[in-house]
Amino acid sequence: MARSPLSRRSLLAAGGAAAVALGAASPSAAAAPADNPVGTPAEALRRLQAGNRRFTSGHSRHPHQSLADLHRLAAGQHPFAITVGCADSRVAPEVLFDQGLGDLFDNRVAGNIVDDLLLGSVEFAVEEFGSLLIVVLGHERCGAITATIDAIHSGGTAPGHIGTIVDALRPIVEPVLDQPGDPVENGVRANIVAQVAALSARSTIIAEKVHQGALRVVGARYDLDNGRASLVA
Repeated sequence: MARSPLSRRSLLAAGGAAAVALGAASPSAAAAPADNPVGTPAEALRRLQAGNRRFTSGHSRHPHQSLADLHRLAAGQHPFAITVGCADSRVAPEVLFDQGLGDLFDNRVAGNIVDDLLLGSVEFAVEEFGSLLIVVLGHERCGAITATIDAIHSGGTAPGHIGTIVDALRPIVEPVLDQPGDPVENGVRANIVAQVAALSARSTIIAEKVHQGALRVVGARYDLDNGRASLVA
């Protein structure tokens, strides 16, 4: 696959970040997390699952979150996982997965919707940082899903630009409204599955990495009551 002329320098030079090619010797090698290196998608998933178990059991370690760690990371970053999560204030990936600075490349928007802008952000991390795992993180009682269901039932529209979120979620949520169980929960799960599928279906970059075994895409549902993140897709 030909490498795009777009570089980390062109996007991040204003912030003073150094631009280096993946795999090249550079100061960013010192920016790897203090934990043992993550070498495969399976290892990346296990690290997140272990962190979530620490969080839910009250034994979070809050790894490499100090000012000294930030200084160490100033030379470069190597996030081992990418999250596509909801902007909900209760769903903070570094907290619920007990990770630190430089570990996760977070993308958060209400409804964890994979639009063109978010997809470009995810592709950037895959290309530039070699991240091994993408987690689409939905959560119970999602307000974006609830707003979409309300709009469908009322036949109305959501105010302002909230309507853009509802329009994106409507074709995913509407088909599951007649299924047994809680409609919001059904919508949350359907949306996680749909966004996982969209990442590979709409991105050649992601699909190629997945085919090579260099990347895995999974979906997870976060339980607000107990803090547990469980795989859905």
